[in-house]
Amino acid sequence: MTVFAALVAVGIVFLTSSILYPTINSLLGRVSKLSRRVLQANLEILYVLGSAVALRDSYTDIHNYRVTLYGICIGQEIGIDDEEMRALIKGSLLHDVGKIGIKDSILLKPGKLTKEEFEEMKQHVAYGLNIVNRSEWLQDAVPVVGNHHEKFDGSGYLEGRNGASITRMARIFAVADVFDALTSKRPYKEPLGFDQTMRIMREGRGSHLDPTILDAFIGIAWDLYHTYANRDDAKTREALLKLGIQYFDPRFE
Repeated sequence: MTVFAALVAVGIVFLTSSILYPTINSLLGRVSKLSRRVLQANLEILYVLGSAVALRDSYTDIHNYRVTLYGICIGQEIGIDDEEMRALIKGSLLHDVGKIGIKDSILLKPGKLTKEEFEEMKQHVAYGLNIVNRSEWLQDAVPVVGNHHEKFDGSGYLEGRNGASITRMARIFAVADVFDALTSKRPYKEPLGFDQTMRIMREGRGSHLDPTILDAFIGIAWDLYHTYANRDDAKTREALLKLGIQYFDPRFE
């Protein structure tokens, strides 16, 4: 009787599982699809915010793509983990979002800014922090958005941080940002060649740039220069999507 009861119990469990499995599997599938949709929506917001300032500052959009791409490559070179990489990607794409709050007479001025104008321009960091702090999903972008104008020797802004007190993501970003600024055409300058760019970056070793991160970057700089420097086409965007999506969507691991 005990054996029979046990067999009946097993049968009931098996039957119940057989009935419920399709329903549970369907629910899990719906949750998975919903999660992917939420992720897609968040990524779209990330790209939209990163591109919004380009409506006022035309070079910023492609600059955001290139500097994020360079940052990913540096992060891979020094072996940062996936969580830090996601923070680096978000922060890099959104680093200048606070420029939305800078008036056109300063943001679009073709010549050198006055001291007063530069003080106002510096506030784009605070404006950017105010924007990303409104979203829980963007909280890990804060270190790059807040520290992207800090310098390794403490001479940057807004807080004058130095060395390791600047988050590693922001120190990685600084190397990527300087490289892109030097190798890109801007309204006020022509792009510099590779040798001149690297000479200037080496001069900033230990002052503007983290020496360890710069040394790691030097090993990959030539390939990045010849593949992406000063490009403004679909190849850069496609490369960023291919490299970046794997850190947000496990299907691409």
